[in-house]
Amino acid sequence: MAPRAVYTTGKGSSGVGLTAAVVRDKDTGELTLEGGALVLADMGICCIDEFDKMDEADRACIHEVMEQETVSIAKAGITAALNARTAILAAANPLYGSFKKELSLHANINLPAALMSRFDLIFLLRDKPNRFIDLSLIHISEPTRLGMISYAVFCLKKKKKKK
Repeated sequence: MAPRAVYTTGKGSSGVGLTAAVVRDKDTGELTLEGGALVLADMGICCIDEFDKMDEADRACIHEVMEQETVSIAKAGITAALNARTAILAAANPLYGSFKKELSLHANINLPAALMSRFDLIFLLRDKPNRFIDLSLIHISEPTRLGMISYAVFCLKKKKKKK
């Protein structure tokens, strides 16, 4: 069990929302540093859904977190390195809605190889649509909803162990 967990979606998150932002305090007018999801999940786990839907620039900002477990920021006269010692659980869907067996995992989920190599574990979950089994599991009879989620990829970046 993780002592803390933060959930975010890739589609709704920016690089700043994942790492850190400099914001002006409404009361004092001073600039302050506000941690993003990866900083808030320090010593816990950050779950990122729709990882494949993130903009490339936003996805690139987590490279430092996955390598160094810190977030470096230098904006508006503030220079800081914030701890982001977090495990990252990222979920992604196939590029064309279903997994193509003839393509590699990298080609199916359209994530850069440099980013995928930073994950310690990659799981491929396959759901072969079967109307009878799906109906027995979900207890509904709406055929348009059956088999919509056929594949998902879960990637896990574990926290480094303390030395």
